[in-house]
Amino acid sequence: MDRFRFLTAGESHGPSLGAVVEGVPAGLALAEADLEADLARRQRGYGRGARQTIERDHARILAGVRHGLTLGSPILLEVANRDWENWTRVMQVGPLSPDEAAELAALAEGGTKRAQPITRVRPGHADLAGALKYGFDDVRNVLERASARETTARVAAGGVARAFLRELGIDVWSFTAEVGGVAVDPARCTRPRDEADASPLRCPDPDAEQAMIARIDEARGRGDTVGGVFEVVVHGVPIGLGSYVHWDRRLDAALAAAVMSIPIVKGVEFGLGFEQTRRFGSEVQDVIQGRRADGTWVHRTNNAGGLTGGVTNGEPIVIRGAVKPISTLARPLPTADLITGGAVDAAHYERSDISVVPAAGVIGEAMVMLTLARFVLEKTGGDSMAEVADNLRRYRERIAAEPAPPVPGDGSGGHAATA
Repeated sequence: MDRFRFLTAGESHGPSLGAVVEGVPAGLALAEADLEADLARRQRGYGRGARQTIERDHARILAGVRHGLTLGSPILLEVANRDWENWTRVMQVGPLSPDEAAELAALAEGGTKRAQPITRVRPGHADLAGALKYGFDDVRNVLERASARETTARVAAGGVARAFLRELGIDVWSFTAEVGGVAVDPARCTRPRDEADASPLRCPDPDAEQAMIARIDEARGRGDTVGGVFEVVVHGVPIGLGSYVHWDRRLDAALAAAVMSIPIVKGVEFGLGFEQTRRFGSEVQDVIQGRRADGTWVHRTNNAGGLTGGVTNGEPIVIRGAVKPISTLARPLPTADLITGGAVDAAHYERSDISVVPAAGVIGEAMVMLTLARFVLEKTGGDSMAEVADNLRRYRERIAAEPAPPVPGDGSGGHAATA
């Protein structure tokens, strides 16, 4: 069983979302305020929809923390859905009484859209596949959990991982690299991190950002949506997280799976990514320059994105997620009816964003941090923060030290020098 893991629960229009984070060592300073910034960052961004004006996401810590310090037991988080007030009968947890069922039917017949069963499945969503898999005749049962609203709980859990990693000197950030085919120019990425994070699209290139905004406005005018690319960068990770010995212990594979699990992400790449396929090997491989006086190893470039052989190599981790255009369109596409199987002119429409690339980057950060926390604890062990920090410090010192020259034939592979 993994030492560190998390689970989320809740529906888009249910009473609340929840997350359980298990495996956080005891003694980590953690407060609800530590989770606020990322939850707010997830809600911002040019092109977001009406839902963000309703919700004011705040995560309550309900278990696993006492007097501001983690206990080593599972941490329970809750984020209330303010929009629940408008969906209490539709999303009621308990069985409907005859009177309540009659009330809901009357609302549907009277034209209240949220009360009506959904059968016009939406292209690009989990509607059709999910309804058939679980045997539903109302797609509401699918879209409530498949909704991107679930990622709010991930970001809350990611805030716990951020606090843990920050104590160990590991920093994670993301930015918008492309929207609607408009990409940043590294030469024009002049905004510092804080300024970029506060900009409309969380973009370090102000010129590209203006062109991205124009693309979003164009999509809005057409009743359409646009996708893009976010980039997550991790600093301070030591050499040696992950392993090459088994496929499921490779950190790059775990990070790719974590980022791909974000509903709107359809591609992941590290460093140069797919660009490596268009170059000669001599232009791609990161030349190792050697070890500095302080024991850190340096590469001439970071085309690999900080990972070689499934293991961190000391360079910053660079991972990008390709965000598809949002599936729910203000001018819905033709589709079919779940019950009759026949064609219909327009799919079901529920309010939607135009572009969510900045928010997807924040979710990407959360998934990267939650994955890194697991691999850090796998490497260091430890039940308290003091023990984890001490183990990591001693490991960093060991890999920074000059090893004894190998002795041919002793069979130790260097282990004798570190025993």
